[in-house]
Amino acid sequence: MPDEKSSKRTDPAKPQASRSPAVMRKAGAAHFAGASVHVSLAGEIGLRIVRGDYPPGTILPNESRWAEIFNVSRSAVREAIKMLMAKSLLASRPKIGSWVEPRERWNLLDRDVLAWYATAPDREAFLRTVQEFRHIIEPEASAFAAIRRSDEQMAEISQACREMGEALSLQERIRADTRFHLAILRASGNDLLVPLGVLIESALDHLFAFTTQQVADQRQAQKLHEAIEKNIRLQRPAAARNAVHKLLADTDDGIGRWRR
Repeated sequence: MPDEKSSKRTDPAKPQASRSPAVMRKAGAAHFAGASVHVSLAGEIGLRIVRGDYPPGTILPNESRWAEIFNVSRSAVREAIKMLMAKSLLASRPKIGSWVEPRERWNLLDRDVLAWYATAPDREAFLRTVQEFRHIIEPEASAFAAIRRSDEQMAEISQACREMGEALSLQERIRADTRFHLAILRASGNDLLVPLGVLIESALDHLFAFTTQQVADQRQAQKLHEAIEKNIRLQRPAAARNAVHKLLADTDDGIGRWRR
């Protein structure tokens, strides 16, 4: 824990002492077994940060305390903290310790941070954030895909669309749905969209898992996807763009039904 002098410091991040309820549980060693103990530990601490157990500005327990709570080595704690600092969730200074950075500094395009964000209590905010991203990106990406897609890329889009309709389980449909949209981003021919799409893959999985359960008529949802596939295949960019707008509006309605 920080010493008395450091607790009185004034810092732009305004760290505060960590709240004890968030660190009461002691995990068994088996929970973090294997060579990637620090990765599992980073995941546990990162999830607690993103879901709000440790608000921005909170000073976290020191290495010894984390090691005691999770029954791990201090070196594992040290590596876990480094991982979270690399994701911009934490900052650290000697004699003060580590504290939670302001939310606007978090790297929300990091795979792990997105996954933690998706399980946070404020699920509606997460869903709407992902939807806003899709409204900004996907219509134009589909229009570009209609112009630029190769035969191989088109086959990938068509296969994912077909597998959505043939899926025998919710999980199969969700994975095919995600592959469909990522394939379109790749077919857009914009190099910046490819890594961006891969990074938000986890976010799309969570969104589609939720919205698929909210949609009573899966046949209508399938038709909306098939319209996108058809217009990309026929190389009609304006029609592909409009088809995506219709699909996004349908997803918006699904999120709205959840609120009601």
